[in-house]
Amino acid sequence: MNTQVQTRLSKKLSLLLRHQPELYGLHLDEHGWCSIAELLDAFAKKGQDLSIDLLLEVVQENDKQRFAFSPDGLRIRASQGHSVEVELGYSPEIPPAILYHGTADRFLPSILNVGIIKGKRHQVHLSLDVETAEKVGERHGRVVILKVLAGEMHAIGHTFYRSDNGVWLVDEVPLGYFEVLDLTT
Repeated sequence: MNTQVQTRLSKKLSLLLRHQPELYGLHLDEHGWCSIAELLDAFAKKGQDLSIDLLLEVVQENDKQRFAFSPDGLRIRASQGHSVEVELGYSPEIPPAILYHGTADRFLPSILNVGIIKGKRHQVHLSLDVETAEKVGERHGRVVILKVLAGEMHAIGHTFYRSDNGVWLVDEVPLGYFEVLDLTT
C-alpha cells in the first residue's frame, strides 16, 4: 500500500478512535473498542473506501502500533492517547528508572512552571528511548527531550502503566522529576 494512503488512514483512525468518534457516528465502549463492522460501515456511509484488508494492513504495519484488535478480531481500538473518556484496563507496572518525553520547545516554559501534565489526554506519554521521544516531539515543532526520573516517581507512589504498544503512561510528571536533555552534544 502507498505510504501516503497509510498515513492518511492512520491519522483518520486516530481522530475517530481517540478523539471524535461522533464525526462518523461511531460508538466506543467503555474500554475504547469499536466494532470493525460498524467502522467499515461508517466509512462506506461517508463514501470512503475502507476494506478489512486495508484496515488490517494499516494496523499491522503502523510503526508505532497505535491500534489493536480485540482477541476475537471483531473490534478495534487506539492503544492510548484518547481525549474521550475510556478505561483501557492496563495494569500498573514498575517502570524503568529513566523514561523520556518528547515535546515541542514552545511548551517548555509551561512545563518548567507546572511539570508535564496530560492536558486534554488521559495521561502523559513516555518513551523508553530518546529516539522514540524525538519522533513524538518533532510532530509538534522543534523538539525538546525531557529525561524523566520514573523510578523515583514510582518509589514515591506515582502509578505507571504500559500500553499494548510499549508507551509508558502516568498521570503527571511533577517538577523535580525531569530534566531537559541537551541534544547538541
